[in-house]
Amino acid sequence: MPVKTSPVFHIFEQQHQEAKVLFLVLGKQVKSKKAIELQTKLEFLELFTDLMEKIHFENQSLGHELFRPFKPLKKALRKTHHLKLVERNLRARVEKTDLVYDSYAEYLAIQKRKIQKETFDLAVGGTLKIWEDFKASAQISSKGIKPLTINTAINQLVQDELISMNRELKIPIHSQGFRDLFESLRKIIMLENLLIQLGFNPIFVSAIHEEITQLKENLKPWYSNHLAFQTLSGFLAEKTSISKKYMDWIKELKEEKKSLSSEIEKQAFAMMSKILV
Repeated sequence: MPVKTSPVFHIFEQQHQEAKVLFLVLGKQVKSKKAIELQTKLEFLELFTDLMEKIHFENQSLGHELFRPFKPLKKALRKTHHLKLVERNLRARVEKTDLVYDSYAEYLAIQKRKIQKETFDLAVGGTLKIWEDFKASAQISSKGIKPLTINTAINQLVQDELISMNRELKIPIHSQGFRDLFESLRKIIMLENLLIQLGFNPIFVSAIHEEITQLKENLKPWYSNHLAFQTLSGFLAEKTSISKKYMDWIKELKEEKKSLSSEIEKQAFAMMSKILV
């Protein structure tokens, strides 16, 4: 009698197929929109490998082994996404001030060409075999898993993220802490949505779920500001003299980051106090 494939694999299979199509598109031409879409798909596929590792706890490196071939591509796609946010920040600055920042725009264009080449090389240099091997390994690891086991593992992964968040949330929250908070919230939202998709009850009541989602959304302006500040700082570090317009901009970014950080801290601690009651 054949072993029944777990329903969670069917969700993986759909995401895997969509990711593979996007991968093939990037092998022809790298476009930011498609790169960001593929990044989102890979984030889910990586989360699936984390879930399999939690279920097959006897193999503590299972998740890493399953997703390892895709880590360089995911890293390159994230760079593409980050640069897109920085470019958006530059456009907003130009519209706001009516000033030109040609040297910085050229600096970003050079960075963009490097990242696009890196992503394109990974897409062209990769083979469909790694995708098929990944699918086959995922199917084997998900065979015969009972619904209760999946439910329990998802709940455990959410608890892991909550414990990590509670440990990291110390005033003041440093930049890495904000980035970790964003990643934890992203994973928790995906895991809870996966529970619902599989027909299980959600972990959180709707009000808490909405608060988690809202905090993640509120972190996006902070993340965009952080990337803009980091990139502009790197650009200015190469200059022997800095014009006033750049000094004004970096000062505003710094002040904005301080304000956004303070607001996010309040929201994060208020949310955690409700979750950990």
